[in-house]
Amino acid sequence: MSEAEVAQDISIDAFWNALYIDGEWVAPGDRAQLDVTNPANGETVTQVPAATAADVDDAYEAAVEAQEQWEQTTPDERAAVIRRTADLIDEYEAEIREILAVESGAAKPRQDIEHGGTVTFVHDAASFAFRSSGGHNQSKIPGKENIIQKEPVGVVGVISPWNVPMKLSIRAVAPAIALGNSVVLKPARETSISGGLLLARLFEKAGLPDGVLNVVPGKGSEAGDRTAAHPDSDVIAFTGSTPVGQLVGQNAVDHFAFPALELGGNNPHVVLEDADLDQAVAAGTFGSFWNQGQVCISINRHLVHESVYDEYVERLADRAASLEIGDPTDDDVVIGPIINEDQRDEMMAYLEETLEQGATLEAGGAADGLFVEPTVLSDVTNDMAAACNEHFGPIAPVIPFSDDEEAVELANATEYGLAASVHSEDRGRARDVADQIDAGMVHVNDQTVNVEPHVPFGGMKDSGMGRYNGKWIIDEFTETKWTSVQREPRDYLF
Repeated sequence: MSEAEVAQDISIDAFWNALYIDGEWVAPGDRAQLDVTNPANGETVTQVPAATAADVDDAYEAAVEAQEQWEQTTPDERAAVIRRTADLIDEYEAEIREILAVESGAAKPRQDIEHGGTVTFVHDAASFAFRSSGGHNQSKIPGKENIIQKEPVGVVGVISPWNVPMKLSIRAVAPAIALGNSVVLKPARETSISGGLLLARLFEKAGLPDGVLNVVPGKGSEAGDRTAAHPDSDVIAFTGSTPVGQLVGQNAVDHFAFPALELGGNNPHVVLEDADLDQAVAAGTFGSFWNQGQVCISINRHLVHESVYDEYVERLADRAASLEIGDPTDDDVVIGPIINEDQRDEMMAYLEETLEQGATLEAGGAADGLFVEPTVLSDVTNDMAAACNEHFGPIAPVIPFSDDEEAVELANATEYGLAASVHSEDRGRARDVADQIDAGMVHVNDQTVNVEPHVPFGGMKDSGMGRYNGKWIIDEFTETKWTSVQREPRDYLF
């Protein structure tokens, strides 16, 4: 295979050591380089350049120039590129799954959802080219026509996370491009391939014009800050922690870019005394341990009625202990590695502090390298470390409550308001409880890890601002323009 063919390949062993700016794969040169590490074994897979502030400036310059022409293309031309990208994601499914497993520790359950969800998101985004519609409004002035138009915002800066990197990058990138915008994408340094360079290669193969998508992997303190603060960005779409999101939002609003921020969560899973425990435990297991708990919408706290508390804890602990841990390239594995040592150390510190505060370890609790056992804790109170903090790991603190009022009070006793779930065989009662929980997304008789491309995704309070998906992301990635036409002579006041 020639060097040019390697550069076009989609596999974990392909050539990724470059920036992607204005349709060119830019060699590292004298830039610092970042290791891409397999968290399952600590081996370096490859290196990628650390983009400088000057590289980000070049990316925005290319994006501004390309956007002017891209906006003028017809909706069917834009939709066709998006659809071809979806076809490529299907075509390279095996290779993409391997990239996700090796670079980000994605076990098969996450691969299933991330790959399938990405394809669904991209197909839905293709329709946005035709769904960005305005309208006509009546006027109080005789002979006047009011025309409401939707136009692309211009350049969308995207700063994406490492936990579900491909899906959470493309949910912003694909809609932005479909709507006639250009994009500068800064992926998380841990997932520079699956969250960034992979998308560049897919869209390149799909025929996207040069400069419409630019990818600048690098450090958050340089490439990330410059992406958010660049004066040519019109929207900054950020997914990540609340503290970092606050900084990103400040950088964005300094030049009047709209900050679309999907931030942290401390999501409650409420189990009322009349719940179907089989379903509640099954949902709780998935919601806490999918992707090792490394997802903003994972279950952070299990709030369980005192009458079924002991049975729920026992069942959840049994389920946790049965989950297969190991290399995510093995199809039987459910629990893969934590992304890096810093994340592991933080969650283990929360666990140790919670045990010191009086909680009881019911299952798990140990770490072997970056592999953390699915862990269940009983005798937990809402103010213990693993409950009041977003632990972002495979840890399930179980907290008792006495009645619905206390359940709601406990659920809302957090600065976050992203997701929640409520279980009861009385769906009306469950809905009553759900309506009182301050969260952007609440799921009855289910768990918190739910995403669909046509419904709004986002949170309240410190969990962010704005909404992804469907007509909500269309609103955020377009400008509304009012044009009036006076079709007959008008009498003025003077």
